[in-house]
Amino acid sequence: YSNHVTNGDTVADAGQYYVPQQPIEAQNVSLSGWNYKSSTGYITLSFWVKSSVGQTYQASLMTTDGTIYNYPFSFTLSADTWTKVIKTIPGNSNLQIDNDTGEGVRVNICPYMGTTYTSSGVNYDTWAAWGSGTRFKDFTSTWWTTNSATFEFTGVQLEVGSQATAFEHRSYGEELA
Repeated sequence: YSNHVTNGDTVADAGQYYVPQQPIEAQNVSLSGWNYKSSTGYITLSFWVKSSVGQTYQASLMTTDGTIYNYPFSFTLSADTWTKVIKTIPGNSNLQIDNDTGEGVRVNICPYMGTTYTSSGVNYDTWAAWGSGTRFKDFTSTWWTTNSATFEFTGVQLEVGSQATAFEHRSYGEELA
């Protein structure tokens, strides 16, 4: 199973984007054991991804409590090849994640975002205050402008520590419990 999208006949417009997101409850992160206030406390995001267009894509982890912070990074795919992406992300003393049922963290896996929301000045692999025009570094538009291009991902896992472990397959009942 995977999140799978096939794009249509599109042009690279500055205000267009496609960015699947997964919000995570703040209490699940604040009680997870991740020392998110420390640069030596790590959380690791891993997922499998494939696209019909080989190019560099981007993803990010962002906090949504208090001042919003964003940690963008890139990954490069070869066409039609499943690739495992593993990104270890350090904490930062500026992060705020409340112990409540609101959204605290969001995972973004992004095949395309127009220049209304991006900037050439964005730095990968560092926490920065979120801004509407600095969500990601400027994108290559090849995937977006290739008619019937596909992008899919699966096995997304966010876990405390600096190592990715094998994806944990759990039944609906186990997850609900």
